[in-house]
Amino acid sequence: MSDKKIILQSILNQGMLPLFYWDSPAVSVEVTRTLYKAGVRALEYTNRGKAALENFRTMKKTFAVEAPDLYLGIGTIKTPEEATAFIEAGADFIIAPIVNPAVAAVAEKAEMLWIPGCMTPTEIFQAQQLKAPVIKIFPANILGHEFISSIRELFQGQLFIPTGGVELNKDNIRAWFKAGVCAVGMGSKLISKDILKNEQYEILYKNTVTALQLVRDVINEND
Repeated sequence: MSDKKIILQSILNQGMLPLFYWDSPAVSVEVTRTLYKAGVRALEYTNRGKAALENFRTMKKTFAVEAPDLYLGIGTIKTPEEATAFIEAGADFIIAPIVNPAVAAVAEKAEMLWIPGCMTPTEIFQAQQLKAPVIKIFPANILGHEFISSIRELFQGQLFIPTGGVELNKDNIRAWFKAGVCAVGMGSKLISKDILKNEQYEILYKNTVTALQLVRDVINEND
């Protein structure tokens, strides 16, 4: 099995992909450490600040030793230059808010999992033409789970992950999986600004354990 397939399987097994960014490298490392302790084995660090690349390098260095089974992906990648820089920094997979064929080409050359963000059926089709095995539905809080229910038949077999609009409660998570997603992206609803600003790692640990259990319960209901 290729690394690409192993990482994808890790995300599917987890059923939830946490994502965050924070300026402080120490907080970024500690948040990642807390997520790992709670059971997370794949997460997305977002390229949303000037310190993102340097922080990512620090995180990769730390967890190569501490948690070699943790897959660290980089999100908010819009250009091939960004993709190349983070691949060189050791990114395990790439997530984008848009469909950029140039980023797809960089990922393919590196034999890396690329998850583009789509908002319309046309964009989903473009992403499929570029061989995206998983597509991020973004912004999911605007589109809602009804969007996925409506377009699922058009794109049979396609894997979808919504980002934005996923709440930390069973009914909301159940609605997304019932609509046909393979996993859910969880950002500020799981890793809030309060948690980051006030370094509330115990709260983050408890919330992450809860989120993973809710997802497991919902997936088991559908089996």
